[in-house]
Amino acid sequence: MKTSKAREQILGRIRKGLSNGSLSIPFPEVEKDSISSYFETSSLSNEELFATEFIKLGGKFMFCDTEQDFHEDLLTLCDNMGWKEVFCSDERLLEGLRNPNFDFIKPLDPSNTTADACITDCELLVARTGSTLITSNQQYGRIAPVYYPVHIIVAYMSQVVYDLPEALAFLHKKYGMQLPSMINLNTGPSRTADIEKTLVVGVHGPGEVYCFLINK
Repeated sequence: MKTSKAREQILGRIRKGLSNGSLSIPFPEVEKDSISSYFETSSLSNEELFATEFIKLGGKFMFCDTEQDFHEDLLTLCDNMGWKEVFCSDERLLEGLRNPNFDFIKPLDPSNTTADACITDCELLVARTGSTLITSNQQYGRIAPVYYPVHIIVAYMSQVVYDLPEALAFLHKKYGMQLPSMINLNTGPSRTADIEKTLVVGVHGPGEVYCFLINK
């Protein structure tokens, strides 16, 4: 509570200083209007829009009607890719995968960075940008999404929101004044063009990102 009050006091002084300066505050209307109102609206549902934007960014999207469909599609993917060791950071997901077919899927071991892929949950999917919202409150939330060459995200229909303001409102409602110390908006596979302006994928994180969206 004290930290939040101190932050608001600092931000208040910054706003006051800007308003008293010789230059006007850039885009003051953003303080009043919804960010979403500045973007073209879509006729697609949030789920369809997320899938469209996620695929545009290089993500690989799979829709599953049931949990059983998810298990079957995941097993097919692992077989096709020839993965021998896959970590899962989420205990609930791991419990559902406890059967002989998935004996190669194990609890995440932070000391082992050689696994082929890592399965995680997420806080939300943000449709307009095709992004995944991840926080440090998730199990191994700082490690699991970035340490392995392939990131597999599992989400449900109820977790899809249209834009960032809705996502932030969800986090405030869920955590109140105790927001996670890390809130990441992951958008597609890791990429950089810092070296000679050449786009390279998978430098600072996974080179491939899959999303299984379950109809639940």
